[in-house]
Amino acid sequence: MNTYEGMFLIDNDVVRSGWDRAKASVVGLIEKHGGSLVTARRWDERRLAYTIKKKNRATYLLSFFKLPHDAHAALNRDLEIQEFCLRHLILRHEGEVPEVELKASEIENEGTFEVPEPPDDAYDEADEPRESSDDDDDGSDDFGDDEPRNDGFKSGRPLPGAVRKPAEPKQPTETATTTEA
Repeated sequence: MNTYEGMFLIDNDVVRSGWDRAKASVVGLIEKHGGSLVTARRWDERRLAYTIKKKNRATYLLSFFKLPHDAHAALNRDLEIQEFCLRHLILRHEGEVPEVELKASEIENEGTFEVPEPPDDAYDEADEPRESSDDDDDGSDDFGDDEPRNDGFKSGRPLPGAVRKPAEPKQPTETATTTEA
C-alpha cells in the first residue's frame, strides 16, 4: 500500500449540515476502495479562484491515507462523480506523515474542537478591511529590512505591480574593415 496526500474541496452546503458528515463522506470513499485513513483535518474555508459547480466558496479537507496502488484510478473516478466534492488532488507521499499534520488531526478529533460554519456563498473577503497591506508605495517591502525595492525581482519572483526594467541597449561595436589591394 502506498501513502497518499489528498486535498479535497468540499461543498459548503454539505459542511453546513455537519463537518463530521462531510469528512465521513471522503473517508468512506477511501475505505470503500480498500484504503485506510492516517489523518484528515479541515485545512481552511476559502473563496474559490473561479466558480465550480455554481459555487464560489469551499472548505478544504487535507488528508493522508494508505491506498492500494491499483485503487487510485477508481477512487479518482468516484470522487469526480460525487456532488459533495467540487475538486480533489491526490499525490503519492514519500516518507512519513508530517508530525504537525498528526497533531492537527488529533486536535480536531477531540470533542472540544468546533468547526466554524462556512459563510454564505456570496460572501466576499474583499468586503472585509485588510489588516496590513503593502499598498503604501513607500518603496519598502514591509518585511522589516527597510531595504528599498529596486525592480521588484529581489526574491526571484515579481511583486504585485512590479515592472521589470528594460535592459540597457548594447553599444555598437566597431569592426575592423580590411581592404584588399
